[in-house]
Amino acid sequence: MSTQADVKSLDTLAFVKAALAAYAHETGGSLDEIELEGRKAVDYITVDQAAYWKAEVRRCGDLVNQAIKDLEHCRAFKKVGDNQPACAEEKKNLEKARAKLANAEQKAEAVRRWTPVVLQQYRETCVRLVHFREVVDVDCPRAIARVEHMLKSLEAYGQVSSPRPDTATAAAAGGGGTGSITRQTDDVPSPAAETAGAPPPGDTP
Repeated sequence: MSTQADVKSLDTLAFVKAALAAYAHETGGSLDEIELEGRKAVDYITVDQAAYWKAEVRRCGDLVNQAIKDLEHCRAFKKVGDNQPACAEEKKNLEKARAKLANAEQKAEAVRRWTPVVLQQYRETCVRLVHFREVVDVDCPRAIARVEHMLKSLEAYGQVSSPRPDTATAAAAGGGGTGSITRQTDDVPSPAAETAGAPPPGDTP
């Protein structure tokens, strides 16, 4: 297995680190907003609407009682002889008041029926948000620290693996000296060449 590092760009790791930090910040704010808006919605159903329809039931009940009194008053004081008054207007008002009361009672019952369901769903959502917040508050800083450690390690690795300027200069100078020595050696005649150019032993004066 190769142990060499294949690093393409340190800027990419720096970008990842910045993106993780931005994600943690924005997500934390979003979670706070979700919890706040969820609490508002729950309070609107379980508190505001419950109080409103409870009061509406009482108000509509009072309207029904008043409509009944108006109808009885009409029948008692508008009677002429043996003829019963029609009291059409009073009857119509009583029907409207009873219809409003029935609607208010249905709404109040719906609020009572859905209140425990809404509270249970909100509690379960809060549990999920807590788990998600742990990812943002714990795992994201841990990942950022790991990326930062990688950046520092790679920067140190790059400084160690890169040749130093004085070393490169010395290597270049050494290479030049070797070339010079090689050229000087080439200028010296070889023993074979000297032998070839010498006169035969018998020709020696």
